[in-house]
Amino acid sequence: MHSSPAGWGNGLLGVIIFSGSLPATRVAVGGFSALFLTSARAVIAALIGVAVLGLLRQARPQARDLASLAIVAIGVVVGFPLLTALALQHITSARSIVFIGLLPLSTAIFAVLRGGERPRPLFWLFAGLGSVTVAGFALSNGGEASLAGDLLMVAAIVLCGLGYAEGAALSRRLGGWQVISWALLLALPLMVPLAILTWPASWSGVSMPAWIGLAYVSIFSMFVGFIFWYRGLALGGIARVGQLQQLQPFFGLALAGLLLHEPVAWSMIVATGLVVACVFFARRFA
Repeated sequence: MHSSPAGWGNGLLGVIIFSGSLPATRVAVGGFSALFLTSARAVIAALIGVAVLGLLRQARPQARDLASLAIVAIGVVVGFPLLTALALQHITSARSIVFIGLLPLSTAIFAVLRGGERPRPLFWLFAGLGSVTVAGFALSNGGEASLAGDLLMVAAIVLCGLGYAEGAALSRRLGGWQVISWALLLALPLMVPLAILTWPASWSGVSMPAWIGLAYVSIFSMFVGFIFWYRGLALGGIARVGQLQQLQPFFGLALAGLLLHEPVAWSMIVATGLVVACVFFARRFA
């Protein structure tokens, strides 16, 4: 595999940053509503992105890029944060992290659909096995089971995969951090009113951990992580560096156990390992 060491390094940093997103969201929804958390993190990240775009005097995207930026915004600015925040009101972050094992596969499927590629039959075999593994885990007693929470996580993974694939393709023309910055700016007119409408009635009941969670998902999950992630994809190749997402469930489970002291059942670890194996072979035969 001939790929840039810088691409792998940037991609790994992005995955590590993203691994803290679900534990941080789990903490944040203890003090904020899902709608406020989603809108607030987008507004904060958008302000950072706008400031960087202005300081570095970046050219505006072309009209042909607006549709793709809208898809990125729907996928990773609105869809994934909102759906995961809603899901984490029903399930633990440890359980939700198992579903992240499907994210590389979701990204690959949307890359295939948009790129017009024809994967070999073995790709669909391992894709199906991974899906069956997740479905089996969701119906088991691994963690705090919740049909609503599980379905929300599945929807979140689908939208996130779409946003990743679209953003990765667009970053070849605009650059990685520019893509997420423009997508955040595009979503800003919707996110500002939503943040105001869902403003907490009282700030006194918001704990410090909830504030820290909000800060993390706003600065790191919503902006900094994408700088490294999209840069890694651009330097090392989407198919190759994208496989680093397979490590995210393991990092996330470790954080959920160490920082939140959530129970990490053996069934979660086994399910995550099986999903990672299926995703690895699915991506290999894509």
